[in-house]
Amino acid sequence: MHDLRLEELNAKNAVAANGLTLKRGQDAFLVPASNEAYVDQSSTWTRVVYAGDDLVAYIMANFDPEAGAEEYRCSVLRMHVAATAQGQGVGTYAVDQVAEEGKRRGFEALYAIWEQGELGPEPFFTAIGFEVVGETEFGESIGRRAL
Repeated sequence: MHDLRLEELNAKNAVAANGLTLKRGQDAFLVPASNEAYVDQSSTWTRVVYAGDDLVAYIMANFDPEAGAEEYRCSVLRMHVAATAQGQGVGTYAVDQVAEEGKRRGFEALYAIWEQGELGPEPFFTAIGFEVVGETEFGESIGRRAL
């Protein structure tokens, strides 16, 4: 997909971000339970991705060097890519932008946590360089990608 750009989530694009339509069955994998339990919402970084004039993805990351668990210091918390934009590099672009921001802030690794399952995001994350390094107390996979 060409002409991808990142913008901060704001009042003008929030409705479109909330209206992204995922592929059938993917909504079950949107927010791992552990994200809500361990993340200080004041340290989140929310962005949307546009392809031309179309909003095609939303990503929320966390940058908190003081987080108690390493996997929440520099991490992808949520990502929604429109069904029509999946498989076209949008998710990779979004995660790469988080990785660049993490590097800029001095982090050495980017983490992601996801629910396991047939329609879950594990194949995506492992394809873009994440290695499964453990599980949360809720049974979710913890992936790590070196920066």
